[in-house]
Amino acid sequence: MMMTDNGISSEERKAAVLVAGSWGTALASVLANNGFRVSLWTRNPEQADEINKTRHNAKFLPGSELPANLTATTDMASALEGAELALFVAPSGAMRQVARQAAPHLSKGTLCVHATKGFETDTLKRMSDVLSEELSRPRSSIVVLSGPSHAEEVIRKQPTTVVVAAEESEKAEQAQDAFMNNAFRVYTNVDVVGVEVAGAIKNIIALGAGLSDGLQFGDNAKAALLTRGLAEIGRLGAAMGANPLTFAGLAGVGDLVVTCTSKHSRNWRAGSMLADGTPLEEVLQRMGMVVEGVRTTRAAYELSKQYDVEMPITAQLYEVLFQGKSPKDAVGQLMGRLKTHEIEPLV
Repeated sequence: MMMTDNGISSEERKAAVLVAGSWGTALASVLANNGFRVSLWTRNPEQADEINKTRHNAKFLPGSELPANLTATTDMASALEGAELALFVAPSGAMRQVARQAAPHLSKGTLCVHATKGFETDTLKRMSDVLSEELSRPRSSIVVLSGPSHAEEVIRKQPTTVVVAAEESEKAEQAQDAFMNNAFRVYTNVDVVGVEVAGAIKNIIALGAGLSDGLQFGDNAKAALLTRGLAEIGRLGAAMGANPLTFAGLAGVGDLVVTCTSKHSRNWRAGSMLADGTPLEEVLQRMGMVVEGVRTTRAAYELSKQYDVEMPITAQLYEVLFQGKSPKDAVGQLMGRLKTHEIEPLV
């Protein structure tokens, strides 16, 4: 028997986390602190060796020591063997490939959770749809974890609150029990669409916030960007079947605020670099990590057309990122739009 961070004494249980980026490593540490024996999968043998020998993942979370009951491996079968929970944290562009590789090694009873914020660019599908297809499991059984949660703070056990969503509420409750402890509070929701849409689109608004700050437009501009960005999240989410109340919660307002205002935000940092004229390719190279907002901007732009939803911030960022438009020209076009209502009429 062992005492865990959530205060529950239990036999050792196993969880697998795929892959070993900053967010995957932080969540793997949460599970390890809660008493799970965690197997953290990575394609990189050097990274696995470093984690196992030094207890650090220096590239992604420098200075943070990892729990002793967390080990890294490049062997997918070994990582998933006996796991009662499998957490997928692959970038959106790699999720299908990772899930396809994992599928033959998953037990029928394994709880499948993902914590990736984005869409699949080619198909415009949400991550729960991708996992459902590749793992041959009902979409209703897939759990999504989202909310305002920087890996750099989670790994240091700073107070963090997130949400887990699944159409099958008991699956969300299982994930809640697995992740929740005194430093990591977890709420449940059944609105998977809303939680996934909010988590993806907020990265686009964070790019815009970085651009705005980089251009020194001030607090008024950023407040407007966050507020009208939330309106875009709500419009697209509602068109896709989400519960509008979700956007007032942790996955919506909460994640939007933290991602658009924090030095930890990759998307904010990328936007700030774009503001000084640095080409997108150079920005991404200098970041050295996936910037989900860039890929998501392309997907959301296409989704806005598919669902016939007005998303002016997304459209202008699309032109900045992919069509060479000047950020200042984009802001000018946003400010010069025709007058309209703040809140859509009900009838």
